[in-house]
Amino acid sequence: MVTIDPRTAGRSRPQGSGFELFVWYLMRITGVMLFVLALAHFSIMHFVFDPSQENASWIAARWGSLAWRVFDWTLLMMVLFHSFMGVRTVITDYVHGARARLLTMSTLYVVAIILFAAGTAVVLTLPVVA
Repeated sequence: MVTIDPRTAGRSRPQGSGFELFVWYLMRITGVMLFVLALAHFSIMHFVFDPSQENASWIAARWGSLAWRVFDWTLLMMVLFHSFMGVRTVITDYVHGARARLLTMSTLYVVAIILFAAGTAVVLTLPVVA
């Protein structure tokens, strides 16, 4: 039977001060921000405003506000950063060949850039219909 020491479970903090340390901190920061933003989003959308009582004009008013667009964009970016850095960690842990790792990391970064650009474009350019 294998026992796991709870103090050493999970990914340990990288030594040094390079890119891996930056990613390690970024994962923790985005995780905390996701918790706060997702909880705020859920609370606002389901407790403060009752979705069954709202109509399409409420959505237009919400998207017409710069604050709501910034909030939604921040939530989207934190989800994307956290998920892609998590997948990057999995690739680093499990893909051992240099060519395979280069191909999977390149694909990951291309998909990430496309989704970041698409998400930003949608939030910035979605028309507000009054």
